[in-house]
Amino acid sequence: MNNFKFNFPIQIRYSDLDPQWHVNNARYLSFLEAARVAYLQELELWDGKDFMHLGLIVANININYIKPILMGQNIIVGLQVDKIGNKSLEFSYVIQDLESEEILATATTIMVTYSYEKLATVPVFDDWRKKIAVYEGITERS
Repeated sequence: MNNFKFNFPIQIRYSDLDPQWHVNNARYLSFLEAARVAYLQELELWDGKDFMHLGLIVANININYIKPILMGQNIIVGLQVDKIGNKSLEFSYVIQDLESEEILATATTIMVTYSYEKLATVPVFDDWRKKIAVYEGITERS
């Protein structure tokens, strides 16, 4: 399996498919989002209840589609934070078949720390910076 500390399993459902009977490309965004939200909850950065305190907004997404994902396939999304900036976090992901460990897609997102109350970007929260750095083994400000 991948080298990420955090992994999130996903079972493919009929509603994930497109007319070609493989997972629609737009669903990959949902897979990344589900894994990212679970990561935030695992590290206790967000309680999953109060949207106004989510603290992140998407700035950029890049997905590399390597192999199609099919109905009934069990996949796992590995993710990590690679860089902690002044107002952003860079996440990297790998989507793999759970059984064969074959890589099906890779992705990156740039997430900007954001106040939904102020409708403005904010510096990365100090407690987030500390928790992520410890969890990911990041030793210096990226």
